[in-house]
Amino acid sequence: MMAILQGIHPRGMAGTPWLAYSPSRGLRHLLQLALVGVAVGAACWPLNILDRWQDALLRRLPAFGASWNGTSLALLLTPLVVMPLLLVLQARIWPGGAGSGIPQVMVCLEDLERTEQLMAPGPTVQRLVLWSIASLALFPLGREGPVVQIGAAVLVGLRHRFPGLLSWMGAPERLAVAGSAGLAAGFNTPMVAVLFLVEELIGRFTPLLLWPGMVVASVASLVSGLGGQPEFAFGLLQVTTSEPRQLLWALPFGLGAGLLGALMVKFLLMLSTWALPLSRRRPLRMGLLLGAGLALLAVASGGAGCGDGEALMASLVGGGQDFSSKPLVLLARLLGPGIALGAGVPGGLIDPALALGAVLGRTIGDPLGIGPLGLALGMAASLAGATQLPIMSLLFSLRLAGDQQLLPGILLASVLGAGVGRLLMRHGVYHALAEQIK
Repeated sequence: MMAILQGIHPRGMAGTPWLAYSPSRGLRHLLQLALVGVAVGAACWPLNILDRWQDALLRRLPAFGASWNGTSLALLLTPLVVMPLLLVLQARIWPGGAGSGIPQVMVCLEDLERTEQLMAPGPTVQRLVLWSIASLALFPLGREGPVVQIGAAVLVGLRHRFPGLLSWMGAPERLAVAGSAGLAAGFNTPMVAVLFLVEELIGRFTPLLLWPGMVVASVASLVSGLGGQPEFAFGLLQVTTSEPRQLLWALPFGLGAGLLGALMVKFLLMLSTWALPLSRRRPLRMGLLLGAGLALLAVASGGAGCGDGEALMASLVGGGQDFSSKPLVLLARLLGPGIALGAGVPGGLIDPALALGAVLGRTIGDPLGIGPLGLALGMAASLAGATQLPIMSLLFSLRLAGDQQLLPGILLASVLGAGVGRLLMRHGVYHALAEQIK
């Protein structure tokens, strides 16, 4: 700790001291980082409540143990009403709230002059309201986009009140650190957030960035998870598989699930190129069309294609779902996120990509007698194929599956999945979406 307080490196990212030479200054810097973490965690905490409300609604669907009735059918058909509403709001009233949130942060990292506009309270609140409506309507969306924006916007707001806050860091670096803290708060995964910071937001590994990122992410995760969060979100896979067997199965699952993850993103980007301009001109008509698509997938899958995918993965990890005879679930998980995100609805694709790989892993793995292993390999490869971030995908999959014995297979599956993603797409999905709003 004294090494941190006294400063291991004398110069910061922008060429100014970041951890001072004296313990008192070092302590002040750590307290500033902790303050940002507390603020980001507190701002993200309400989203965890919405996530629990979504889980409660999902339990009313046939795929999660409920019977077919008027309530379940009404929930499955909700996109027919909510999607037009969201597109009208985005086109006519809250245009600044459209989009994931991560691309907006990435644009600010490259063009700091746009920070005040894109990270202002208005667009941030609008994005959160739009995402909340979509989540309670059981759209197949994750939440990393809104929470990353929350983190960055909280820092911008704090610096309006305290201009000297984190001034020893470069402007892009402190914005990226705060944004990644939002990811930590949203998923209770500080190490994954730090990897997202260096792999995606900044694009380089450096101790000068890791130290502040770890402090802010850890504090934000702690504050956001005060309501209670299990150590492993989806349970513990009960599987013992030798390393050679893991690596053997990682080849087909890594390539296959990686391809599906990449195709999900490819579909998203193609649809956004076509649908976004039309959504701005004819939001009601496009909303009805895209809402009908989501509703059709929801009904065909019995609701397994609804929601962010966390409840589905929890059931799959516990062995409570058998989709070997339900290929429509796989289709719903492949196309649903692209329809929602492609229309500009705020959200994320981490959970949907993980769910897609989990369904594929159990669908193929159960008949082969390797269901739990297939699930873990499928989750890692699908997320890596969608994001082109193999290290983050590796750690995320280990975190959710809760079994470090699967490290060799998950590592290879993540690398293969990311490789397939890069073969199909020149740029990662967040960079591609950022290009559309520059």
